[in-house]
Amino acid sequence: MTRKTVRIAMNGVTGRMGYRQHLVRSILALRDQGGLDLGDGTTLWPEPVLVGRREPALRELAERHGLEHWTTDVDAVLADDSIDIYFDSQVTSAREEAVKKAIAAGKHLYIEKPSATSFEGALELARLAKDAGIKHGVVQDKIFLPGLLKLKRLIDGGFFGRILSVRGEFGYWVFEGDWQEAQRPSWNYRAEDGGGIVVDMFPHWEYVLHELFGRVKSVTALASTHIPQRWDEKSKPYAATADDSAYGIFELENGVIAQINSSWAVRVNRDELVEFQVDGTEGSAVAGLRNCRAQHRSATPKPVWNPDIPATESFRDQWQEVPDNGEFDNGFKVQWELFLRHVVLDEPYHWDLLAGARGVQLADLGLKSSTDGRRYDVPELTL
Repeated sequence: MTRKTVRIAMNGVTGRMGYRQHLVRSILALRDQGGLDLGDGTTLWPEPVLVGRREPALRELAERHGLEHWTTDVDAVLADDSIDIYFDSQVTSAREEAVKKAIAAGKHLYIEKPSATSFEGALELARLAKDAGIKHGVVQDKIFLPGLLKLKRLIDGGFFGRILSVRGEFGYWVFEGDWQEAQRPSWNYRAEDGGGIVVDMFPHWEYVLHELFGRVKSVTALASTHIPQRWDEKSKPYAATADDSAYGIFELENGVIAQINSSWAVRVNRDELVEFQVDGTEGSAVAGLRNCRAQHRSATPKPVWNPDIPATESFRDQWQEVPDNGEFDNGFKVQWELFLRHVVLDEPYHWDLLAGARGVQLADLGLKSSTDGRRYDVPELTL
């Protein structure tokens, strides 16, 4: 077995998502399993180079995981010919400039979403990457989750018949930070720093809808800042200038209607933090992060509306669990593996910067819809 090393500059690994999902549960997990078996007698060995602004934090991470290479000098990393891939999970406001530098340096790109703070910026990155002839990908982790993989299995098997609608509920209560520490960083709630639930979650909903149900052709949205004041990491109060909740209606090109609520100011009364209910002429399903339940047309009960008597049936018990029928790996790790195979073996890969630009486009139009109080068409993108 031949071992081939791929060096990855990982910028932003001191942040929550960059550290937990990308470094530990993806790249280091690949190393723990002995590398990525390419199937041709070659094992791909990912070698991370940690990049960030805080030298003590980088040093501590490197020591904790036995890693040799880290730096605060992004330009030096990009000038290093031994670096094959540049990965970026910084705050969104810092991403666009760094990615442009990486493209100019000829590095392959794998980045978190949103790919830029504006649609114009995201589309420009896709054009620059295409012109440079590099390989590029944007994280679209939700479609690799067990619950949505089971949902896709139902779709591919024709379970739903004609799909009519999709209803999504996402969110949880993020503490304000005064009497309990917030679970998310304070920049998420400042528009001037690239925060807001629309720019964070609408790119997710775009690729989930696009991959599973069809292209979004119009959007109507209402964004709101329900909690106007929060407390930062130093327990100082600040004005929340970004939206913390969004209510969207998405019309798909095939006539499917999707309604998705997103909120960091909602208390959870569902089985998982995100759930999608899909209703079709032949059956329905409810999918979350890990689980999926279905109800076929032939097994659908016949409830009768009568508010004068208590319900005597448990509606949840009338659904059937969709079995795993296999093992599911971490969704971030799975997409990393696909991207690495794309870089090394040139295998097909379509979750690229143009797909990332579609997500930013939907977020931009969602915010515009909320501001103007009207529905907007979503033009199809090409380069």
